Amino acid sequence: MKTVLHRSGERGHAEHGWLNSYHSFSFAGYHDPAKIHFGALRVLNDDTVKAGYGFGKHPHDNMEIVSIPLAGALKHNDSTGREAIIKQNDVQIMSAGSGIAHSEMNASDKNEVKFLQIWIFPKEKNITPRYEQKVFLPQERKNKIQTVVAPDNKDAIWINQDAWLSLTDLEKDFETVYELKNKKDGVYAFVLNGDVTINGQKLNSRDALGISETDKINIKANTGAELLLIEIPMAI
Repeated sequence: MKTVLHRSGERGHAEHGWLNSYHSFSFAGYHDPAKIHFGALRVLNDDTVKAGYGFGKHPHDNMEIVSIPLAGALKHNDSTGREAIIKQNDVQIMSAGSGIAHSEMNASDKNEVKFLQIWIFPKEKNITPRYEQKVFLPQERKNKIQTVVAPDNKDAIWINQDAWLSLTDLEKDFETVYELKNKKDGVYAFVLNGDVTINGQKLNSRDALGISETDKINIKANTGAELLLIEIPMAI
């Protein structure tokens, strides 16, 4: 088993007034040669955007882009003419494919929005750009692993990659096991809140542990805890 530990306080950080962003991997002005990607996982940004602000329209291609609001709501607009509001407990995916331009704005003029922005290298390049979002009920991840993004699960939103994103909300002292879909994959476990122990490694809020060359990971909640698990191909 191989592991890579990313502590919360070691992430890249950008403060732009309207945007407070923490980068788990090299992004924009933050560069760390040891943190370029974890397998096909290229970006995990932990963003807070002030009321009335956001990311103006900008282009992407050949990237799977997942947005997970943690508080507040985002207003999405893209070059296909789609407009949508993404709220807490929603998960959104955009396959940039052959090329798309989009904006992500705080939908409120009073409250900030907090969300995770995740980029994953695609399995197939230059597909027709696509968009999907879905509500995932929080009670369905209480002491359970709730798959929200998958290539093969009708209850999740589809991704153009052999990748699975899951959320879980664990009570104190609850233990569970995540079994990998493919032994050649890795899992990037990101702690949203609380303290956990994963395969013997203690983690706190916003810490992350990348794990590969194993077929399962053991998770114990030392406090009430919420996690995001990203299973991803390690070969790209």
